[in-house]
Order: sequence, then structure tokens, then C-alpha cells
Amino acid sequence: MSSDGFHVHGPHDHELEHAGQADPGGLGGKLAVITAILATVGAMFSYVGGNTQANAGLYKNDAAIKKTEAANQWSLYQSKSNKQNMAELAVALVSDDKKPKYQQEVERYKLEKGDIKLAAEKLEKQSTDFDEMSAAQMHQHHRWAQATTALQVSIALAAIALLTKKRWMAYATLALGAVGFVVGGLAALHL
Repeated sequence: MSSDGFHVHGPHDHELEHAGQADPGGLGGKLAVITAILATVGAMFSYVGGNTQANAGLYKNDAAIKKTEAANQWSLYQSKSNKQNMAELAVALVSDDKKPKYQQEVERYKLEKGDIKLAAEKLEKQSTDFDEMSAAQMHQHHRWAQATTALQVSIALAAIALLTKKRWMAYATLALGAVGFVVGGLAALHL
């Protein structure tokens, strides 16, 4: 600055001075706030989405365990059926005085098989239920992932809008952010 209060500066200095005095309520300030909100909500959606994915894996694991337990019960059922068949064959082949003993075994195996069959069917039902819960969690996970992706793309659009100073890009940011919020709402409602 000169002694008489008159100051001359170059165009670059002028731009830097005005950039430092930018109105926080202008496009840049609004996009900064919107970006912060989108990033925060996106982080929460991502966390919940990861949680649903983990739950889906746990339910799928539980389904496999129940399926294995059911298979074990069916193997036991088959074993009892084989023993019952052997006892029935014995009834047909042994003398009359030994038939009651083998007939009792046939009846015992029939009774045991009934209990084993009920246990196996119950385990298969539990396995199916866990599979359905896993599928539901994966569907919800996909919704959370879609919502998070929409918010991430919206944040990228905000950056482009800031760089290009294009208002239509700011509106695209808001529109895609709204899509992310709606899809996140659908995920929260299990739709």
C-alpha cells in the first residue's frame, strides 16, 4: 500500500481476497453442509448395512448347523429302519417261541422311528426358518448398500458442483441424495 492510502494489486490477489470473503450462505456453503449431512447419513447406512450382512451370514450358518443335525437324525432314522427290517425278517424266520421277542423289537423300533422323525422334521423346519431369515437380512443389506451408494454418488456430484459452480449439479446432488434417503427408508422398513 502506498503512503496516500491507494493500493494496487494484481488479478490473482484480487481473486484470493474475494475467495476468502465468500458468503457461507452461497452455493459453496450450502453444498458443504449438504455434503456433511450426506456423509454422516451415508456412514450410518453403511454401518447398518454391514450389520445386516453379518446377521445374514450368522443365520445362514445356523441353517447349515440345523440341516446337519437333521441329516444326523435321518441317518439314525434309517438305522432304526434297518434294525426294524432285520427284526421283521427274524419274526418270519424264527420258531414261534422266539417270535414275540422280535415282534417287541419291531414295535420298539417303530416307536423310536416316530420320535426321531419328529425331531428331524423339527430341525429341518428350523433350518428353513434360518435360511428365510438370512435371505431377508441379505435383501435388507442390499437396500442399505443401494442407499449408501446413492449417497456416495451424491457427495461426488456435490464436489463436481463446487468445482464447476453449476447449479443444476447442485440440484442433481439433492435429487440423488433424496433417492438415497428414500432407499434407506425402505431398508429401515424392511421393504
